[in-house]
Order: sequence, then structure tokens, then C-alpha cells
Amino acid sequence: MLVAAAVCPCPPLLVPEVAAGAAPELDAARAACVDALGVLAAARPDRLLVIGPAEQGGRHPQGTRGSFRGFGVDLDVTLGPGDAPGPELPASLAVAAWLLERTGWADVPVEGVAVAADLPAGQCAALGAEIRGGNDRIALLVMGDGSASRTLKAPGYLDDRAAPFDAEAARALGTADLAALAALDTGLARGLQASGRAPWQVLAAAAEGADLDGALLYDEAPYGVGYLVAAWS
Repeated sequence: MLVAAAVCPCPPLLVPEVAAGAAPELDAARAACVDALGVLAAARPDRLLVIGPAEQGGRHPQGTRGSFRGFGVDLDVTLGPGDAPGPELPASLAVAAWLLERTGWADVPVEGVAVAADLPAGQCAALGAEIRGGNDRIALLVMGDGSASRTLKAPGYLDDRAAPFDAEAARALGTADLAALAALDTGLARGLQASGRAPWQVLAAAAEGADLDGALLYDEAPYGVGYLVAAWS
């Protein structure tokens, strides 16, 4: 049973050590993420699942390590306490682990679930149904970005479809509109490099029947990439 969810962007630039001189530009986004995680803590879940996009899907147990060395920074993180063997966290889950460490999450068991960025909507729905099927009180930390095509200097260059896509995603996340999230166009999201599409659709399916209210805490595109923060409770 889903009791709360937080939606956060996942650029490594969210980590100040990675952002370097650009750090102040994302201070408001960082603060919004901290507020969203506070909503999760207030729900007092039995377990926390962290969902994030990656090249390949897979499960990452508590204690899995991640690193920002690939971004030129000598910084390691761990998804919750412990030291689990296995592959490192993908970047999105490493950012989530950094957020959790920053906000002091330690007492609630945590697991990471990497979702392939191109995972079809039907499989996203199936994963969400699996998450909501248990008896535990579960909270979700859902990582993912909006479009990467909001400006000429954006990673995906300027695309006139980007702003409307992000606006609809922001509206749906801010109102916990499950049907609208489930209906996000997979092909359009791929074309706009919107990594949040699949994780958001997992969230939508996991939240069916939970009757959660949504609040949009942040909606900006500082580097031509849509960054959204929302909290559901």
C-alpha cells in the first residue's frame, strides 16, 4: 500500500560537488527535494522504494554503493546503511542516495529499482501494480527529469513540443492525476529525452486506490531541462 511519494529530478548537477560553480542555480530545486522527502518521512512508511531511470532495469538492495567519479568528483554514496555487493547504482539512484544521506534517512529499509528509460507503459503499469500489491506501508522516491529540449542550448536542442509536455507532466504530478501520467506519450518522451516518463508511470500505477493528494513544489528548466519536484500524501 502506497502511503506517500516524492518526485525529484535526477541530474548529477543536483549534487553541489558535481555542480561546482553552478551550484547556486539549483539551490531552490535542492530545497524543494528536501521538502518532498520530509513528506515521505512524515508518512512513517515501513519501506522506501527508490525508482529511477537507467539504461537497464534492475533491483539494487540496501547498502548498494554509487559514485560520482564518472563526473570528475571523488564522491561515493550508499543507498541506505550497509555494504551490499553487486553493480554500482545508476546515476539517478546515486543522486537519490545522496538526497537520502543529506536528509538523514537511516531507519527505514530502502531498495532501489532502476527502470529502463524506454520501458513500455504497460510494463511500467505492471511494475506499479506489483509495488502496490503488498501489505507494507510503502513510500516511493521517484527520480526523473522532464524534457531536455526547452532551449537552444539544451542537451536535446530546442523543440516546440517540450514546454507543453513538461507543463502537462507538471500539472499531472502536482494534482496526482494518475490517468494523465499513464497517458504520457512514450515516443514523444523519448524524442524529448524526458527520462522521468517511465518512473512517473510506475508511480501512477502504484498509487491506484491510494487516494493521495499531490502538490507541485518546483517547476523550472534552468539548463533547458525540465526539473519537477512534487509530493504526494
